[in-house]
Parts: sequence; C-alpha cells; structure tokens
Amino acid sequence: MLAILDYGAGNQTSVRRALEHLGIPCAVTADTAVAESAGGIVFPGVGAAGQAMTILRQSGLDGILRRAAGRGQPLLGVCLGCQILLEESEENNTKTLGVMPGICRRFEDNLIQEDGSPAPVPHMGWNSLRVRTASPLLAGIDASAEFYFVHSYYVDIAPDLVIATTMYGREFCSVYGREGLWAVQFHPEKSGRPGLALLRNFYDYCREAAHAQ
Repeated sequence: MLAILDYGAGNQTSVRRALEHLGIPCAVTADTAVAESAGGIVFPGVGAAGQAMTILRQSGLDGILRRAAGRGQPLLGVCLGCQILLEESEENNTKTLGVMPGICRRFEDNLIQEDGSPAPVPHMGWNSLRVRTASPLLAGIDASAEFYFVHSYYVDIAPDLVIATTMYGREFCSVYGREGLWAVQFHPEKSGRPGLALLRNFYDYCREAAHAQ
C-alpha cells in the first residue's frame, strides 16, 4: 500500500484517484503508524512553502518524512512536495525539510521562451522532460511525453541529483533524487498516461523493495 501524506496541501484526492484508477492500494493519511508501515509514501502538495512547513511541523508530519528518507522507505515528492524536501525556499523565506540538499528559487521576471514568446510566471501547462540520468521512475515513458506543470518556483540542486530537466524561459530541474527517494516538479496525477506510468513505476519499485527485504 502507498500512503498519501495528508497535511492539508490540496491535491491528495487527485493523487488517490489516479492510484485507484491504476488499481494501486493507497490511503490518504496523517497517521504516523499508517505512513511508516506503508510500502512507500507519496508527498504531494499545492500552495505556499511557508504555510505547508507550519502545518508539517505542528502536526509532526515533518518527522515522518525525515525518518522515511533516513531509513530508505520509498518516497515520492510531487510539486510543492518536491520543493520542500530541499533545505530552504525563497517562497516566504522558508527553512524547509532538509531531506535533500538544495534551494527552491523563484522564476526570474521577463523570461522568454525558445520561440521568442513571453514565459509568464507561474509556469502553467504541458512540457516535456530532457532525461539526464536513467531512473526506474521514468522507465518505459516515451521521450516525447509531456507532463502538466503549475509552479512559480523551481529547485536548484546538485547536478548529480538531477534526473531530468525542462525548458521554460530557462532550463530547470523537473525530476531529481536517488534510488528510492524521488521528486517531480509536475503533477503526474494530472498528466494523463505518462503521469500514470510514472506512478505505476513508483509503486512497482516499492513492491520490489519490499520483496528484497
């Protein structure tokens, strides 16, 4: 079973529906015992970094995420969840979880897309990935596949942790991580077949990791 961490950050229901569509057992939960016994944790989110961190700290859910990363429990950060796994965010000048090294930065003003048109912030819409490092998270997904983005901030992380990048006025990291701990800037639950394939890949990894123990 996958635990979808419930900290009031908006898109838990859409993630649950996507997983249920795939026939993947899951539960939206804020219960420590449920989350820590799950085969993997999906850490979604929409909204502001400061508010999210306040809720995580007050509820103790920040500890669940840090322990999951520390003991190798599979973890997938999505959108805001991707950003606040890092050490800090320029949004609200927020100290974030520090699970992965890096900073979340705001897109610069007056960005221009490759075709010369403006690149307004927030970045909203469909974009492709440029895979930098092979990952089981992206296994079997076509190189031309597009995913749905909604964000005003992007992650700035060490190059050896970058799995894929995306162009929107500038090149930014859209997938990062290491084996068993991944984060994506886009919304896989809103990205059609490619997004569902990514969620399936994460679940398959969780099952294989559990069997290897």
